[in-house]
This record gives sequence, structure tokens and C-alpha cells, in this order.
Amino acid sequence: MESPLTLLKKLRSGRNVYGTCITSTGPMWPAAIKKTGVDFVFLDTEHVPLGRPELAVLCQQFRHLGITPIVRIPCPDPFLACQVIDGGALGVVAPYLESVDQIQELVGATKYRPLKGELLDSYLTGKVAMPDHLRKYVENYNAANICIANIESVPAMDKLEELLSVPGLDAVFIGPHDLSVSMGLPEQYDHPDFEKAVTYIIQTARAQGLSIGIHFSLEPERQIRWMKEGANIVVHSFDIALFTQKLNEDLNKIRTAAGDDILKKDGSSMVV
Repeated sequence: MESPLTLLKKLRSGRNVYGTCITSTGPMWPAAIKKTGVDFVFLDTEHVPLGRPELAVLCQQFRHLGITPIVRIPCPDPFLACQVIDGGALGVVAPYLESVDQIQELVGATKYRPLKGELLDSYLTGKVAMPDHLRKYVENYNAANICIANIESVPAMDKLEELLSVPGLDAVFIGPHDLSVSMGLPEQYDHPDFEKAVTYIIQTARAQGLSIGIHFSLEPERQIRWMKEGANIVVHSFDIALFTQKLNEDLNKIRTAAGDDILKKDGSSMVV
């Protein structure tokens, strides 16, 4: 089994890392995913109905296979962040971050465990200097943890440099759907203003020394497009979309060979 530090080392050296979103809790999925050579899996508890026991099992399974589990918590709550780490997550993503305080809380939960409360706040804000022996303990205790901010709104972009300058942040995930809606351009991913916004976020993150990725469930060419702009985390698609796309493609080849109608992307029939 690979060291759990492998992904974090890759990110800190600026290397490209590859992963996908997994929603299924089926016991055969982790071993199947291992065959694809991914560096990480993205487990989303914001939009996917994953319970804490199910999530912990998935995290432990993927870690055993040398795949880093990255979990998005439902809201920017440091206690939820600690909870998923306790269950086996190595990376934590908090959604819709729009303030420095929110990012500091996420850093505190991922990089300063098990400290909490007023004492943690005093260390995070610099009001009190952390003793060297405690700092070494905390750094070792959280050495494998990855702190990731979800940037997906106009208010976040308006103060982006300030948000991404918080010490302890490792990476950024762009949420394209929510960002497009926040911009008043719902799902217009090819709109010049949307592309300009994504480019700005990528360039700002890279200038801060942070890794960055964008999650798309569409064609892989979109991932390639943003890697050319500087993205180095590929969060490509998710299991249901990939299964449906491939099955439709294969069945349409069979339908065509048999002289039957094929299905369009929207599921309706098209006479060949």
C-alpha cells in the first residue's frame, strides 16, 4: 500500500493528480477503481446521501488500496471536518467558502486537530504563539491531511486573494455549476465571462502556490482545457455519469448493427 502522504507530496511539488467522484457504496467498486490508476477519489456528502458509517467504510477501503479519499462536507463546519477525518478521510473540502474566518476554521480542523475552541482560535489568529513541542505534535498528528477550499461564487471571487492567502490551505476546487449560477450564467460553461472567471481563479490559486482543480462530468476535453491554464487536480466526472455514457455508447453500436433506433444523449430515440 502506498504512503498516505503520496498525494500531498505530489500537490506540494505541483504535479498533476487524477481522480473521480464516487457515489456508489457497492463493495466491488474500490477494487475496480484501483485498476484505473487514480490518485484519489472524491466522496461528496453535500449532494450525495452518504451516511457516516458508509463514508467511513469507503474511506478505509480506498486508503487500504493506496487511493486518497477526499471528502466534501455538507457545509463549512469544522466539527464535520474533524468527523470525516476521524472516519478515514485524508482530504477535506468545505463548500461555498466566502470568508477568511471560514477558511481559517477549515485549516484549524484539518491541520490543528485535536485543538478546538478558544485556544485553537488564539493560535490560528496569532494572538498566542504555539509552543514548539505542541506545534511538532500537531504537525505530526495531521501530517497527511489535505485542506481544500471550494470556490464557487461571485462573493468568493471578489475577495479571492485574501481567502487563498490563509496559511495551511493546500488546494482549491472550483464548483462550476454553482459558480455559473452565482454569475447569472447557469450551466453556460463556454460563456466568455465564465471562462474568464475560471481562468482568474486558477491563476490566483497558482500564484499563491496552491493546487487547483475543477469538477466536470462532461467530456474530458474540458479537463484538458483547464489543465492548459494551470489546473493540476483532475476531478473527472462520477461513477453514474461514466457508467451511463459508456453503456449508451456501447448499446448504440449494438443497436446500429442490428438496425434498431439509437438513443440520443437526452434518452429519446433517433431513427438511424
